[in-house]
Amino acid sequence: MLKNLFRKKSVSKILADAAKGYGDHESGSLHKTLGVRDLTAFGIAAIIGAGIFSTIGKASADGGPAVIFLFIFTAIACSFAAFAYAEFASMVPVSGSAYTYSYVAFGELVAWIIGWSLIMEYAIGNITVAISWSDYFTGLLSSIKIPALGINGIHVPDWASMDYLSAYNGHQHAEALVNAGKSMANLDDATRIAANAWNTAPQIAGFHLVADIPALAIIIFITWLVYRGMKESRNASNAMVIVKLAVILLVLAVGVFYVDTENWNPFAPNGISGVLKGVSAVFFAYIGFDAISTTAEECKNPQRDLPRGMMWAIIICTTLYIAIALVLTGIVKYNTLAVGDPLAYVFDQIDLKLMSGIIAVSAVFAMASVLLVFQMGQPRIWMSMSRDGLLPKKFSKIHPKYKTPSFSTIVVGFVVAIPSLFLNLTTVTDLCSIGTLFAFVLVCAGVLVLQNRPDVQRGKFKIPYANAKYIAPLLFIGGLAIAFTQFKKETLAFVTNEAKVLSPVAFVTSLNSEELQTVKQEISASPVVLQGKQIDAEAYLSSLKPEQYESFMSRSSIAYDKKYESGWHLFKHKIPMWIFFFICLIVTYFCVKKNLSLIPVLGLISCLYMMCELELSNWIGFGTWLLVGLVVYFSYGYKHSKLAKEENGSLVQ
Repeated sequence: MLKNLFRKKSVSKILADAAKGYGDHESGSLHKTLGVRDLTAFGIAAIIGAGIFSTIGKASADGGPAVIFLFIFTAIACSFAAFAYAEFASMVPVSGSAYTYSYVAFGELVAWIIGWSLIMEYAIGNITVAISWSDYFTGLLSSIKIPALGINGIHVPDWASMDYLSAYNGHQHAEALVNAGKSMANLDDATRIAANAWNTAPQIAGFHLVADIPALAIIIFITWLVYRGMKESRNASNAMVIVKLAVILLVLAVGVFYVDTENWNPFAPNGISGVLKGVSAVFFAYIGFDAISTTAEECKNPQRDLPRGMMWAIIICTTLYIAIALVLTGIVKYNTLAVGDPLAYVFDQIDLKLMSGIIAVSAVFAMASVLLVFQMGQPRIWMSMSRDGLLPKKFSKIHPKYKTPSFSTIVVGFVVAIPSLFLNLTTVTDLCSIGTLFAFVLVCAGVLVLQNRPDVQRGKFKIPYANAKYIAPLLFIGGLAIAFTQFKKETLAFVTNEAKVLSPVAFVTSLNSEELQTVKQEISASPVVLQGKQIDAEAYLSSLKPEQYESFMSRSSIAYDKKYESGWHLFKHKIPMWIFFFICLIVTYFCVKKNLSLIPVLGLISCLYMMCELELSNWIGFGTWLLVGLVVYFSYGYKHSKLAKEENGSLVQ
């Protein structure tokens, strides 16, 4: 059985099946309508969306102007992965992306795992973008003012424009902070709006009816567009790309005249840790270029155009991201940018209301284009898995008129639409990132596995070879040397699992009413606190300098485990980084022994590093998803695999 789990598909067999049109459906194959310009546009459509209009703000607030280095690092890591994708796309120019490539390199079980992970990536990515689109759209409606018609903004109720989980968590968080002495008016906007959504929502038998209706509406529209055909999707994508590129260039052209270079000082206010804090948000900005590879069967010349389309998309988008980050942090101070709509916010601060309006309108188009590319990619993954017998035959059905995977497209619409009503943005962003990075790591590893196999049919594009035999060990040793010299304190704290003090918000919100009262009494004893004034425990503790805060916590009579994270509770969050260290050690060994190619090695290591920067909870969520996938595989896919039937000589011709 173990051998059957890792049965591989040959490149010649895949190409032969593609040439025959797979023979499963009388409706034939997909339309070949895409050129390098269309593929580049799809890449730009996927990459420039929520990243540049939303998550760039939080990343800039954490890292300051130095966030540009994170964009450069992420772009380089994605470029390494793009080289690996391009080599596979040239070798195996069919739909399926990393799923098909893994089938060739690693075998059926790994292919199933990566296909299942891609299903999560595209579905959750679309949920994320739909939620962001809803935020921008409702904000745009509320800004519409037509005095002649008596319209002073079109306001969608908070409970009808927010997911259930955010509303519930916001209500709980607000309640904890109010109990700690903070007034409702002093809560941050996001918490206050979430609490209001929960409190004002209609109820049925005690259940609060909170759902993101605009997110549902845009998913239905995009699903219909993707169902209608690739040509229609391409034309819509190209139009939306033109709109958002024009607006971004306008933002740069106008914004550069308002840049104050004093705002770039300090350039890296929170050091390297502050820059790396935004790795998830910045990486999410690049997700989508791999979706280009799912359109291989609809390309006129996939072996030439897919590699070019991917690389052009990454180069153009990275240049724009860096320019936008410098302009934003130059116009206002970096620490004010932790908002959901940073571009519109910045121009509000310099009283250019018209620019804010233009940005809000373009953001609606920009995020819709991302939604389009993701919603287009996922059905083609399902279609490829169905062709191999790992999913029911229905999923590979091609519409006789529109030439699209019709059933898969409709199912994907439901898979994305229903969770978007209930899940929150942070949860789905990180889950999407970990699924994508996992795919990138396996594609880079796949190139290394096939590197020296003479029986593999090569495509027109091949990654430039540079021997990693000496470079990889030098990088590994150099990394350790920097860690134990430049970051000695942090490294020793990591290795020795030194106890870590909780943040003020985490500390205050974890306390019960009696403990809160004790903390308030301890605060009131401080000479800087005005007696007789209501104490806001969280605000006071957050205002302390790090050394003052640590001193207060060490003196507080609250139980140790309520103040510090230590032992297993602390160590478990470090598990992903220990995994990274040991895999680096193993990869370095094989670089020396097998003379591995440097570019895919760097792609594997850099993507794995970003994956390990994500919280352990994301790894647990991802692992749970993969376990569910294995149950599906062993209950259906393993028995119905076409490769297994061919090997057993029982495939019905």
